Amino acid sequence: MSWGILIAVVVVGLLALWVGATYNRLVALRNRYKAGFSQIDVQLKRRYDLIPNLVETAKGYMAHERETLESVIQARNAAATASRAASANPGDPAAMAGLAAAESQLTGVLGRLFAVAEAYPDLKANQNMLALQDELRATENQIAASRQTYNDTVMVYNTNRETFPNSLVANAFFAEAKLFEIEVDKERQAPRVAF
Repeated sequence: MSWGILIAVVVVGLLALWVGATYNRLVALRNRYKAGFSQIDVQLKRRYDLIPNLVETAKGYMAHERETLESVIQARNAAATASRAASANPGDPAAMAGLAAAESQLTGVLGRLFAVAEAYPDLKANQNMLALQDELRATENQIAASRQTYNDTVMVYNTNRETFPNSLVANAFFAEAKLFEIEVDKERQAPRVAF
């Protein structure tokens, strides 16, 4: 065997090892951001489970605010649907944009619910309502922490995917992942849950 063929075999072998290592690293990073999203998903489900209890507690006191209560439930259902779509394919730009929009809508109507509830002193003093507020506040904090972890892992994945020479392998096999961001500054704030 000539030196030229031997060198070509070694170069092809090293190239194959590099492609395999790059592919495996990107798979690991993709799995890491998907796991990060699953933590968001857990917290969102917890939030969605708390909202009907919150509405039921408020319903007895806020009989004249039926429209507000119904809009909370509708926004909660839309957000839950968007969450299921995003959890089926974390990082997908369309799914993440839909989830961000639905979460923005839900945050807005929850804020409106809490603003309307200010006019009901008995509701503000209700122990069940106070406990639900505390749980919702804790859940909002967990969502924020989980979203930060997810976004950090997506950033690492996208950086590895886009840097040269990794991009030579990544463009053939891996799609860009979308961060979970809320676009409007006002909507970046958690809903106010204090009465």
